[in-house]
Amino acid sequence: MRMYLLALNPTDSVTDGFLPAAARLGLDLTILTDRPEAHRRVSPRTEVLECDVHDFRAVITRMASHHPASAVFTNSDHLQTQAALVAEYFGLPGKDWRAALRAKNKAEMRRHLAAAGVDTVRSAELAAGQDPSTLTAAGLPYPCVLKPREGVASEDVVLAEGPEELVALAKEIQARRPQAALVAEEFLAGELYTLETLGDGRVRHVLGGFHTAVSAPPAFIEERLDFVAAHPEPVVAQVLAQLDALGVGFGACHTEFVVHEGRARLIEVNYRVIGDQCDLLLAQVLGIPLFEHILRTHLGEPLPADLGARRDGAGRVEYACADRAGTLTAAPAASDRTVDGVRLSYRPLRAVGTEHPHYRTNRDYLGVLRATGTDRGAVDRVSDDFFAAERWEISS
Repeated sequence: MRMYLLALNPTDSVTDGFLPAAARLGLDLTILTDRPEAHRRVSPRTEVLECDVHDFRAVITRMASHHPASAVFTNSDHLQTQAALVAEYFGLPGKDWRAALRAKNKAEMRRHLAAAGVDTVRSAELAAGQDPSTLTAAGLPYPCVLKPREGVASEDVVLAEGPEELVALAKEIQARRPQAALVAEEFLAGELYTLETLGDGRVRHVLGGFHTAVSAPPAFIEERLDFVAAHPEPVVAQVLAQLDALGVGFGACHTEFVVHEGRARLIEVNYRVIGDQCDLLLAQVLGIPLFEHILRTHLGEPLPADLGARRDGAGRVEYACADRAGTLTAAPAASDRTVDGVRLSYRPLRAVGTEHPHYRTNRDYLGVLRATGTDRGAVDRVSDDFFAAERWEISS
């Protein structure tokens, strides 16, 4: 069976998750990408073909002129709608392209949820090149959040305290992203969580989620995520109702939401498995072949009624972040160890000697620590000790 994987840059989810899972399933895998050399460097034994993966018509042509497909899959935020359209064209299992578009387009997500009577968030959309001053007539409450309509990884997500600041921030983002549409919406108060789900269109499993700690405003950088085996049932029911309204239910989904006074409200829906190595932790803490399950759904195989997931696991993912621009002159090397029953895996995300600006996004990550065990207190203590002992140094 041949599976086509649509990809942009190589990610840990692909190289450490989906590629090994495809090999274990005995799949013939072909990567379609507009960045072929990057994939050939990290996956030299995998077939890589160059293709404009942003254009579903180009993907259809590339697949139709190559080997027949049993499945098409992507874990990229930017390519979910294209993959869904391609799957529909070839009659392969896949997501509803409409649901994929609603999840990716934050303005359409808000409109659809409001029209369905599920939740209404006051928001305004700013087309590429449109005068930002038009946002001041939208009647938004302040503070409000400004972000790219199809953005990811907290890039250019900022808090505006008033109309003048909103216009100024919008002009700054437009200067960096002249082709990007923006969305301004009311700030949703509450603790930030995630819900991780996996479905085959017939059954949907709730895998748990995370409690997310973010940086202080005006930026929203995810600094730490603590695994939550089970959110309160009323909260889960509210989130699932909103996903149902969007039509989301096939394959993996990573949903971010806030809870305030018992009310769960969506921040965004990433119609793929959680990234930034949280997916690797999720598979480990649950003790299930997560990546194989995801690929099997795209092969049209039903999920088991019980995934056999462990419920006694504790886990934490935490990032070392750059707090200023400059050259990274010292940082710990990759390591794997077990301390007091806690498995620690540290991976550098920026090489020593490289110089970077201060992005105020997830691109400021210097390294990531994954910690798993069965004792929450031990996981936290061992993780805290790791960060207290290690050093990341940046010179101006």
